[in-house]
Amino acid sequence: MSSPSFAPSAARVPESRIRALADVAFGMEDVLFLQFGESTIPTPPYVVEAVNRAAQEGWTFYSPNQGLPSLRDAIANLIVRLHGVEIGPPEIQVTSGAVQALNLAIKCVIDPGDEALVLSPNWPNGSAMVEMFGGRTVEVPMARAGQRFTPDLEAMERALSQRTRLLLYASPSNPLGWTATVAEQRMLLDFARQHGLWLLTDEVYERIYYGGQGAAEGERGQAVGGQIAPSILKLCTREDAVIVVNSFSKTYCMTGWRLGWMVSRADFVQKAAQLNEFIVSHAPPMIQRGGEAAIAHGEDDVAAMVEEFQERRDFCAGMLRTVPGVNLPEPEGAFYLFPELDGVNDSFEFALELLRKKQVAVAPGSAFGNGGEGSIRICYAPGMDVLEPAMERICEFIQTYGS
Repeated sequence: MSSPSFAPSAARVPESRIRALADVAFGMEDVLFLQFGESTIPTPPYVVEAVNRAAQEGWTFYSPNQGLPSLRDAIANLIVRLHGVEIGPPEIQVTSGAVQALNLAIKCVIDPGDEALVLSPNWPNGSAMVEMFGGRTVEVPMARAGQRFTPDLEAMERALSQRTRLLLYASPSNPLGWTATVAEQRMLLDFARQHGLWLLTDEVYERIYYGGQGAAEGERGQAVGGQIAPSILKLCTREDAVIVVNSFSKTYCMTGWRLGWMVSRADFVQKAAQLNEFIVSHAPPMIQRGGEAAIAHGEDDVAAMVEEFQERRDFCAGMLRTVPGVNLPEPEGAFYLFPELDGVNDSFEFALELLRKKQVAVAPGSAFGNGGEGSIRICYAPGMDVLEPAMERICEFIQTYGS
């Protein structure tokens, strides 16, 4: 009797190369972790207190699939403050983290055999989700324009087929730190409109931005914490097939709480809320109340956090730029460096050897698609007590690698 096999769509999803390396690191002692995408800054106490209070007050029952009306109102008001765009609660879906928002969005638009264009290098979860739903990911490598990346319109055109349904990108980007300019966003939006595609953009790092194109007072003259990356929401209409994913994880140091949201057309959000019933039903209500507290009280902490990240970025980038054979694009947002290393053709093997010889864990560039091979991703969100020794070891290792 033959044994049942995995579904072909599940079998096509590769193992995370980030996690594969982490599994090795977890079995070692005294490892300095620059591999995962989170800071060591604890969740603010006002969020923890709000969640505890909500649990004690009885926010422990089912909520609407779309999320608590009060949280959707708070997110709508936040979008007005940051971007000057009027978004109504019917256009907002609360999710259990940005991962679930991506999952839900892709499920709404991808059927088996459909194709999604993904600007690469890119965080691998979106591509894996397309494959999980029986679709096919078509990577479109970003082009280099001096010390920054830019979408390659000609490559995007060549990648199209009759089955293309979706264009996915992240800005600010994990792993690149690249942040789409308004002109680049307009080009991507026009491309999606012209070819009848859904445009899915990951704006999870919009508040961790150093490029100066945001407004320190927001769009309505209200104080906000630090600069703000440009959002596609300022360019699209209420009828555009645009989906924006965001999260509380990075901005408010709530990675483990699993709370995010998406913004899209009201008809799309209505369908997403319906499907959410069959995935997780809804995000936990007490955690949603914590999200409301984060929005209400978090601006000063956001500003201080981004200032710290910029200092850490400048320290790490400065060290790398003293090393021969390192090509480091200027990161405009997020908290990653993505240096390209001369002579490195297998970034996983490089990262594995760095881990074994220097006890420093970084993410191999190949984990982020074919466009990332030859690079590594360094997360500079941890404190300087970790970054200083880790960067010394990384720079030493790069200079001796292959010799």
